[in-house]
Amino acid sequence: MEEQRHYDAGDPSRLNANWRVSNQSAEYTDRYSRDTVRARARDLERNSDMMNAVIGAFVRNTVGGGITLQAETGSQSLNDEIETLWKHWCKKQNCDVTGTQSLGQMLRMAVRRKKVDGGILFVKRYTRDGIVPFQLQLFEVDELDGTQFVPKHQGNRVVGGIEYTPYNRPVGYWLRQYPVDGFMETNPVYIEAKDAIFYFSKRRPSQLREMSDMSQTITRIRDINEFMIAVAVKQRIEACLAIFIKRVVPFAKGIGEGIGRALGGGPLRMGKSYEGKTISPGMIGELNDGDEIEVVNPQGQATDAASYISLQQHLISSGQGLSYESVARDMKESTYSSARQGMIEDGMTYAEETELLHEVLDEIYETFLISAVLAGKIRAADFWENKQQYLAHRWVKPPKPWIDPLKEASAVKVALQTGQKTWKQLAAENGSDWQTQIDDIADVLEYAREQHGIDLGGVIFGQTEGLYGEAKDDGGGNPDAGTVGG
Repeated sequence: MEEQRHYDAGDPSRLNANWRVSNQSAEYTDRYSRDTVRARARDLERNSDMMNAVIGAFVRNTVGGGITLQAETGSQSLNDEIETLWKHWCKKQNCDVTGTQSLGQMLRMAVRRKKVDGGILFVKRYTRDGIVPFQLQLFEVDELDGTQFVPKHQGNRVVGGIEYTPYNRPVGYWLRQYPVDGFMETNPVYIEAKDAIFYFSKRRPSQLREMSDMSQTITRIRDINEFMIAVAVKQRIEACLAIFIKRVVPFAKGIGEGIGRALGGGPLRMGKSYEGKTISPGMIGELNDGDEIEVVNPQGQATDAASYISLQQHLISSGQGLSYESVARDMKESTYSSARQGMIEDGMTYAEETELLHEVLDEIYETFLISAVLAGKIRAADFWENKQQYLAHRWVKPPKPWIDPLKEASAVKVALQTGQKTWKQLAAENGSDWQTQIDDIADVLEYAREQHGIDLGGVIFGQTEGLYGEAKDDGGGNPDAGTVGG
């Protein structure tokens, strides 16, 4: 009796006969393809504009113009002190053990390497070269020494250069740093997991190491590159004009002497040599007697590649969770609504990367603050008793410029007036601190009024002009001074 089929996807008939798959752990599945996929992704990174379009979109929207720290210790003066020290530490001479990259530049490179290589390692270095005894060193995933198999701690195991507990918790990394000259190999060093941050995406419980984020789309990108090369070659051939000289009365090779009488019965004469001759636009030349020109002018046009490339780029973009417009930078078919919806969906994709990157930043910041306290740069007598309070913070990114600022401003006004959003929420969305923003507004309004006699609006100390309308009396003879901003 024929076995009953429940899923078309599991049908073993001839339509799926060549689709041979098996179920294995993530590490077993990845380990045999990891290096090849990474090498191919790097090749496309070097040579493919479409590959860099995808990578650039993630780098711009995940890190962008930088990520700002806002300390939340409960003390404004301490917050300012920590934020000032952090800003100074983020400079390349303080945060990077090589002294070549600022923290923002390191983060951009980390996002790029994660998309291409699958991940990157941040290693904490405790040195005296910066303003606090703490710096960072970046290692590529290639530098994980896969030849190591003996764990440092009994009961553990080493897989792919990483030592794991029986619960697959990493406890150390074996690293073999790239030699500067490319020839001499350095001995591997062991880095404890508490001193390293492995930045990669884990997609399965059994996954131990990284896999390139571009693995789903690099074959399609490669096909497009090959297609475009073929189209370019065809176009170049079709643009060529070739000329061949057809001799009616050939001349003797080398001496130019004819083997018979010249046309018209005249005497023999020496022929012209065409060796090294070229043609130029508008030229008029002279040929030998009896010679004719045969023109080879390829006709036709190359295949229209625009629609094919557009289709492939749509598939590549969606495969990476992005809209076509964000990758191709092609807005000719977009409306305001479709572009806005695309930005919202793209923002959700970037939010996943941002969340993972913030976890890296959280650990970096905590190590930085502890190092600053130990070095006496930050004074907090009860730090160790209330460490979590002192470590409280959040990250703020600069806001994106909107497509239609007027519509966005109107939406913000309505949201404030109807209570759908608070000033604090809007300030956070704009990448600023709400208290600082209100202080700035008050400073500007007061300066304009007192120094120049100019009333810019706003409500300050009983004034009746609001930013979005007149203030209301609260019934006690005092106008409502809480309507600044809405």
